[in-house]
Amino acid sequence: EKIRIEIISLGLTESRIASDETIQQLFVECRLYNFLAEETPLSLPKPTSGQRIHYNYSNVIHVDKANNRARRDYLKSVLQKPDLHTDSLRFTVVSDPPEDEQDLECEDIGFAYVSLREIFQKQRDIIEQDIDVFDSQDDSAVIGKLKVTVEALHALRSVYEECRDD
Repeated sequence: EKIRIEIISLGLTESRIASDETIQQLFVECRLYNFLAEETPLSLPKPTSGQRIHYNYSNVIHVDKANNRARRDYLKSVLQKPDLHTDSLRFTVVSDPPEDEQDLECEDIGFAYVSLREIFQKQRDIIEQDIDVFDSQDDSAVIGKLKVTVEALHALRSVYEECRDD
């Protein structure tokens, strides 16, 4: 009755992000549709080429019937009415301005997605997998790899059984 998300590490490719001096600290936000956004508690120094930064951040999203009906109904809609824009968890890599330049805004620099529908179709959770991070200014350019775990299959099966019973 829950989805477990782990943001393990991030590595960047040679891209505009890697060479941009104003981007120094990075954190990652994870969003389930429009319900909630969780972010890594720390922003870490941008990794150099070939290096990874490790967040080792884990979070659980509860989708039980008793307390989280709206999230559960959302999962039902993912299984019944596929829509590519809403059936994914979205990870956003965000540039955190340095301490001495707090007048600068946080800036979304890249996005990565995990399809909940695909987890259900393949009947397989995503365990410590690298997913592509796409440039926020050019969604055809890959700027890095985000290693994540998304354990959602059990919750999706439970929701699916409920759909069949309705």
